[in-house]
Amino acid sequence: MIPIRDTAPCHSTPYVTWTIMSICIGIFIGMKLLPDQAAITLLHQYGMVPARYSGVSTELPFDGYLSFVTNLFLHATWTHLLVNMWFMWIFGDNIEDRMGRLRFLCFYLICGVFATLLQWYFDPTLEIPVIGASGAIAGVLAAYFFMYPMEQVIVFFPPMLFNVPAIAFLGLWVLWQLHNATTAIIFGDSHINVAWWAHLGGFVAGGIIYRLFLKKKYEVF
Repeated sequence: MIPIRDTAPCHSTPYVTWTIMSICIGIFIGMKLLPDQAAITLLHQYGMVPARYSGVSTELPFDGYLSFVTNLFLHATWTHLLVNMWFMWIFGDNIEDRMGRLRFLCFYLICGVFATLLQWYFDPTLEIPVIGASGAIAGVLAAYFFMYPMEQVIVFFPPMLFNVPAIAFLGLWVLWQLHNATTAIIFGDSHINVAWWAHLGGFVAGGIIYRLFLKKKYEVF
């Protein structure tokens, strides 16, 4: 199922959502213009390489955990980028609307960092960089799940369009992440190219902390 749009009203301009999307897209295009080796070097430098922080790999210098934030703005492929940005476009504006811009930015980054930490915990010897906004966006999805459970998500399921309650669409999304994460553990798959635990970590973090970031009705930002 491909989400097309949602029906939840938004009463403010989602500048932070658009800015995050613009930064991710701009960085991705910029890296595509670099020589392949330079782009790979940047991904390893600013992506979160679990082995760097687990004493397994000494090839990359310790960066003070900076990559737990910078990895959220990096993407590997056009598909990786477009899927993340599409979900951000559909669901991010409503959460920013309910939180205000500064609170939403803090919420987004906290969810992303927690997502990256969980991926590190479950795969500490991984020597390839964990990158992408999906962990932080999973936190946004969790907030939407709890705040707009009965809003409709219009999804494309070839060859038709369907209206699906957000609680059902996002619930299926969570179950899919859990299935893949646990399958990777059961079968010892160390070559997965999707950070399933980061997705779950971001969703759990978002579901726990989103209430702390909601603005009062009289507040604008």
